[in-house]
This record gives sequence, structure tokens and C-alpha cells, in this order.
Amino acid sequence: MAFLYSIFVNLLIFGMKILSLFNDKTKKGVEGRKQSLSIVKSAFSKFDKVLWMHAASLGEYEQGLPVLEKLKRNFPDHKILITFFSPSGYENVIKKKHIADAVCYLPFDKKNTIKEFISQFDCELFFTVKYDYWYNLLAELKLRKIKTFVISALFYERQSFFTSYGKWFVKQLKQNISWFFHQTQHSYVLAKSIGLLNSSVTGDTRFDRVKQLRRSDNHVNFVEEFIDGKKAVVFGSSWQAEEKMAKIISEKDERLKIIIAPHDLKRVENLKEIFPSAILYSELQNSPTLQLSNSPTLIIDSIGLLSKLYSYADVAVVGGGFHDAGLHNILEAATFGVPVIFGNHYKKNPEADDLISAEGGKSFEDENSAAQFVLNLTKNENLLKEMSENAERFVSNQPDSSELILQKILSL
Repeated sequence: MAFLYSIFVNLLIFGMKILSLFNDKTKKGVEGRKQSLSIVKSAFSKFDKVLWMHAASLGEYEQGLPVLEKLKRNFPDHKILITFFSPSGYENVIKKKHIADAVCYLPFDKKNTIKEFISQFDCELFFTVKYDYWYNLLAELKLRKIKTFVISALFYERQSFFTSYGKWFVKQLKQNISWFFHQTQHSYVLAKSIGLLNSSVTGDTRFDRVKQLRRSDNHVNFVEEFIDGKKAVVFGSSWQAEEKMAKIISEKDERLKIIIAPHDLKRVENLKEIFPSAILYSELQNSPTLQLSNSPTLIIDSIGLLSKLYSYADVAVVGGGFHDAGLHNILEAATFGVPVIFGNHYKKNPEADDLISAEGGKSFEDENSAAQFVLNLTKNENLLKEMSENAERFVSNQPDSSELILQKILSL
């Protein structure tokens, strides 16, 4: 099976190189990996003690960050390395202020490549987030007696571990992972059913992260003036389905203020066609005297504002749930006591079911019924207040997962 895994990795590399000829995102990942070794060589000496977090993408980074921050406070003299598999994670983080001494792509999982990469520094502790497992990496960490953890682990029935050919993969996890910190009881039970006994349920660390947002400065220039005391619906990380919702809502209730932050800024041009009278946020930066209160729609054509924008919302619509691209972060809205509306494609998001059960959010099969619900909700003050309180309470009642994880790590 190790031989087959090696073939898989080589096929993955070959496939990504071919795809990079046609796909800019894949090209960034392939080209970026050529710099990974030089990045860690520049950032660390071979004697530097390093805390290393790996995240597949941006969502996993947000889950792991509260733990990494706590570890850094407990080990202030250690340096920090963050690696990514996906460009969507790397590209977002590298442009922002972060706590890492080095941020780079995780090299492709070939034995010699991984060995050379790890040999550039003294890794004290490694953790991956959720379920991004690379077996040559894990084996090399084990060989060097490095403590290795999985934060916010999430097992589900369709993973390879639960198939007839999955025994080899399970064996690697048994041998090489020091402890699994599970998001859910269901994940914990599934892991134990295949013999992964070094584990505990600590919850989802994203709750720790979004609780921090409440205490942050969430002011966004011009937004309060745009809303002008009216009810606001924020569409976060929107795709075409959510844009259709926004169009329906704006046409049926002109009193509502619509704020749209698309998942991809390439959508801005399309949004201007759908909402010709909308104001672009960048226009406000250059012309702050625009009559904001007269416009019903504001399009956010910059990154990094979405979590702050949710603090202004009466209702939030979060994108990705009307197709299989994946539901975006609903907790960033719920933490501000905002009812969250989304599509029903969210199999890998247990927090969505939990928020619905707490009656702080609601999912729909299609955008038309979702839009109608939003329209009704904004007119029903009692229901709006109830769902808002439920959403805020749902986040507040979650355990301090990162503290539970930290104490366990320190005890091992």
C-alpha cells in the first residue's frame, strides 16, 4: 500500500502540473512549492525550536489559529511555521498580519523532499487541522520523535479509513499521531471504532476564534452611513445563487439595505450588471461624499472586511450552500447574534446542523424560498429577535476548545 500511495502522490504532482497550464490557482500552488525550502532556510536555523501548524486552506487556518496563539504564549521563545496545501489559504494569509515567522506551501509528500524540508529546523510540535493527512510527512515526524496532533479532527463515514482498503491508512494514523482532538462526539465514536483510541472531544476551535471577533474593533468606514438606520442583509462569500437571492429581496422590499461581499472579486463586474445602481466600496474610499443613504446596494470589492460587516447585519446570508463548493463560515455571522441563512449542501459542516437545531439559522433547498424567508423575517420583529438571541447564545455556550487542547498538549 505504501507503494500505491507513492504512485498516488506522483500522479497528484503530475496532474497539478498539467492543470497549472490552464488554472491560475493551481499554478500558484505548483510554483509556490518551489520556494518552500528556501523560505524555511531563510527563516530558521537548524537549532531553532519551531511550532508548526499545517492547514489545508483558509478555513482550517482559522480553526487552528486559536491553538497556535495559545501555544505561542506558552512557548514565547519558539518560532512559528505555518504551511498550506491550497493557494486560497496561503494567498490570503501571506497578505495579512500574522504571528508566523515563516508561511509557505507544504512540499509535495515525497520522502526525500519532506525529509530535507524538516531537517532545516528543530520542530518541537506539529499539528494539522481537521483532516489533511500526508503520510510521509507524518512518518518523518514520528521518526524524529516530534509530538503530532490533529486539531478539530472530523471523521465521517465516507472517508477511506472506513473502506475495505483503508487499513493501511488507519495504521499510519495509529503509529504517527499522538492525539486527536475531535470536533464532535460522532467523529470521536467513528475514530474509536477503527482503533484510534488516543483521542478526546474538545469541540470546534472556530468558536474560540469568532468569540474573539466580538471583542475586536469591527468598525467599517461608511457602512453605518449606508445603512442609515434601516434593516441590513449581508451576503457573505456569495455565489450566483446568493446573488439571485439578493436581487429578489431588493426588488420586493426597497427599504432593505443589501451588502454583498462576493466569494471571488472577479464576481464584482457581474454584480454591477445585476445591480446597476449599486455603490462599490472602493468608490467610497475615493469619493466619500457619495449619497450613501440613497443607494439600496453596496458591493464590497475588497477583501478582509466580511467578518466586520456581519456586526452591522440584521440577517446574514452565507454563500456556498446551494451547491457542492462548500458552505462558507457561518459562525462569523452567528457570533454577532445574527440569524444565518444558507443552502442545504453542508455535509462537512456539523455546526450548520447545530445552529439550525438551536433555531439561530435556517437552510433551504433553493434560493427562491430562502429569499422569501428573509423577506418575512425582516418584517417579523419577534421572530427576528428570537433567532438573533438564539444565534448569539449558540456561539457563547460552546466550550473554550483551544484551552482544553492546550492543557492536554502540555500534559503529554
